[in-house]
Amino acid sequence: MSTELHPVKQETFNTADNINVDPKGFLREVDTYRVTDFGLYMGRGADHPEFGYLESWLLPELGLRANIFHWREGAGYEHDFYFDIADIDVDGDVWRTRDLYVDLVSNTGDPIDVLDIDELAAATSAGLISAKEAEKAIDVTLNAVEGITRHQD
Repeated sequence: MSTELHPVKQETFNTADNINVDPKGFLREVDTYRVTDFGLYMGRGADHPEFGYLESWLLPELGLRANIFHWREGAGYEHDFYFDIADIDVDGDVWRTRDLYVDLVSNTGDPIDVLDIDELAAATSAGLISAKEAEKAIDVTLNAVEGITRHQD
């Protein structure tokens, strides 16, 4: 499988200013940030052609970002949750994610789809992430799939 290699996607969540800086550097106004004992919730509008609203939960201890995309009519996607495997750092009011390439797609009642293992391998080979980060991505992926499966989605 041929994979187009891209740099590590990084994102910033500034809860004091209600701003989300997306991986392309665009400033996005956030409707809701809610800090919890297990992470951060974000809800914001989106000017994306396929979805109009995004809800995300940053879960640092699990190494996961769980997303619900509110698809526009005709977008053609159907999944309940889209998980990014990520390093998540918190510094006061600023949360940062560093995507570790692997994604999980969850549709209640269906097996979990694990995506982009080929990107993880290519990024590791190219030196975009370390072997230690790749190992973490694999461990987080296995733990997430096992946990989601054990709890019936």
